[in-house]
Amino acid sequence: MSDAITITGIRGFGYHGVFEHETKNGQEFYVDLVLRANLTQASHSDALVDTVDYGAICDLAVRHICGVPVQLIEKLAGSIAQEILNTFLLIDGVTVTVHKPQAPVGVEVLDISVSIERTR
Repeated sequence: MSDAITITGIRGFGYHGVFEHETKNGQEFYVDLVLRANLTQASHSDALVDTVDYGAICDLAVRHICGVPVQLIEKLAGSIAQEILNTFLLIDGVTVTVHKPQAPVGVEVLDISVSIERTR
């Protein structure tokens, strides 16, 4: 399937991390999504019911970013992907990238991210 919806830079403040200062002080996280689905019907009908509600997808991602803390962004990405597949039956596959630009590493970096891909 070559049809895709891409959402870039969903931002939220969360308390994810391994270290105490991360879970106490929190930081910003960003999520990018690539949603793979057959969009043929929507391309003909021009009807929201034939595609995916981008707003609902963004809200779902923010709920995870701002929700229950996890230690690893791998876990955060996996949780987002699983809920997307469980909730939006039109979606055949999803790639979730979680960015943690303020990750506590010993050198200066622009960003650290994890990408996972899940399919039905």
